[in-house]
Amino acid sequence: MSARAKGLVLGAVAGLVLAGCGGGGSSSSSGGGGGGGGSGGALYAVPAAEALSVADVEGVLARAVAEAHARSRPAVIAVTDRVGNVLGVYSMTGAPATVTLRPGATANVDLQGVVAPAAAGAIAKALTGAYLSSGGNAFSSRTASMIVQQHFPPAPSTVGLESGPLFGVQFSQLPCSDISRRFVASGGPSALIGPKRSPLGLAADPGGFPLYKNGVLVGGVGVIAESDYGFDINVLDVDVDIEEHIAFAAGTGLAPAVDIVADRVAVDGTTLRYSDAAAATLMSAPASAPGFGTLPAGTGVFTAVPGYYAGSGILAGQAYGTEASGVRKATTGEFNNADAFILTDGSGGPRYPVQAGTDAGSVGASLTAAETRAILEEAFTIMSRARAQIRRPLDSRAQVSIAVVDTHGVTLGLVRSPDAPLFGIDVAVQKARTASFLSNAAAAADLSGDPSADVRAFVGQTRTFLSMPTALTGQTAFSVRGIGNLARPYFPDGEVGPTSGPLSRPIAMWSPFSTGLQTALILTNLGQHVGFVSGLGPDTVARCTALPDAAPGRNRLQNGLQIFPGGVPIYRGTQLIGAIGVSGDGIDQDDMISFLGLQNAAIRVGGIGQAPAAIRSDQIVVTHPGGSTRLRYVSCPFAPFLDSSQQNVCSAP
Repeated sequence: MSARAKGLVLGAVAGLVLAGCGGGGSSSSSGGGGGGGGSGGALYAVPAAEALSVADVEGVLARAVAEAHARSRPAVIAVTDRVGNVLGVYSMTGAPATVTLRPGATANVDLQGVVAPAAAGAIAKALTGAYLSSGGNAFSSRTASMIVQQHFPPAPSTVGLESGPLFGVQFSQLPCSDISRRFVASGGPSALIGPKRSPLGLAADPGGFPLYKNGVLVGGVGVIAESDYGFDINVLDVDVDIEEHIAFAAGTGLAPAVDIVADRVAVDGTTLRYSDAAAATLMSAPASAPGFGTLPAGTGVFTAVPGYYAGSGILAGQAYGTEASGVRKATTGEFNNADAFILTDGSGGPRYPVQAGTDAGSVGASLTAAETRAILEEAFTIMSRARAQIRRPLDSRAQVSIAVVDTHGVTLGLVRSPDAPLFGIDVAVQKARTASFLSNAAAAADLSGDPSADVRAFVGQTRTFLSMPTALTGQTAFSVRGIGNLARPYFPDGEVGPTSGPLSRPIAMWSPFSTGLQTALILTNLGQHVGFVSGLGPDTVARCTALPDAAPGRNRLQNGLQIFPGGVPIYRGTQLIGAIGVSGDGIDQDDMISFLGLQNAAIRVGGIGQAPAAIRSDQIVVTHPGGSTRLRYVSCPFAPFLDSSQQNVCSAP
């Protein structure tokens, strides 16, 4: 990004300190794994209605303070509930006031080098622990670090391997998202409705953990005790991370079951990491930490965080699954499946009732409400048959969030299983919008209409890279996997060489804080929000990106772009009419659920279907200095179903 462009962004902060699948798949009538949407018996257990009490939060803070004292390192500690409500932010005397998003090795680009309030970093870490976890998996911000970098696993010896499976997920739960709800300082029925946004997206900096009560996920804790806000570039060693130790101590008594922590979960043969801290490496005795109410005057203060927390003491958390939490079981009229959960407005109404497309003026025959419902139901059925990648015990059913959008980016319906991770709500919509946007005939025009020259430049880069002078004008149906191929700092993915994907920053400019088009699109939003949290100006609107309107008051990417797999466009013949996005399990599972859900819905209702095979992104072969590489469309897992021995379920017959 140019110095001038970066200066314009930072100007909005007004004084903010700166440190400077195989194959394309088939639309055959075989059904690709069977259909059968609609009602049925419950297949999933519903999480018990547990919640963090004020006493629980006091205990978390007291244990964190004890470990911080033992290490002579004052800290900022944040606690959230499962749906993202901030229950307390406590700043010890002498704790860092700010964090610096880690500068790049050779160039500071996008968010690299930006200084943000320490409380914002602590909240982001707590939300990461809560949002990436579930009753079947416990992931930390260290886990997040491992799965978002340019090689997986990240280490000096793994150069040449593909990027992390959730590459790009750090730019979800954005503060500008129209999907995430916002803190309401005045209270009222919507004050604690989730899922809530995060001030810095998801965190890859160790020091954030999920919290469990009686075996039920109830929230997260995040700690800032150092000014560096970064990521772990080498998972092969064991770090002595002060923030992680303080957060680990804080979660004593509210830790997940050992069987579900990340280091019991393998992805592509690599076991994930959960924590480099352990009970044996703590310097305090968390079980006997002094009570929070007994802490001496001057130990610290509750810290107000604009847009997140009023600073007036500790709140009790909401029990996930209740109307008041914003996520609850669907009624039969809302979604005809016994296991379905939906988002709610806190007063009984669904936030995203199934509806028809709003884009008839652009596409002619929009998705009908019946077609939207069929896609959601058939995808839900595929999910309920799919073997999970990230959940324990082994052979658990996959649990995800599923969203359908039209070509204007309007969410036409959103449904999820009872215990799907919360991050998948925002990401499912991001994926659907991303597939619809970059497959749209208006993609190049929309990008070219962005006020940022940096954003506009990605159109020419893509056309040059693909040797397609009219790329991004609807001639290619891009899956999110195909888009991700073009958004990696090494092309082909992971292979070290001179070429980066055209939607990525070159590797010398790349970092988890600077990914390419994904970050360029929302840089102004994030800069403005950091300024707001710092008390320096107004908040960003609930509308990410500065793309032109597709309809009055709405652009096509209002919660940002996403670049890891799990979404495909929807067509009526050769006309793009929307997309489906899926998130919450392994990326191959997300791909399969979206692809087969659409395929089976097409068989069920007729008139809609996959993109024509001849225009899918896997028809593009890119010539580069190392040879030639075909883009991908979808990739489905090995032995995908619990009730069938079918293989190659997304391949052509």
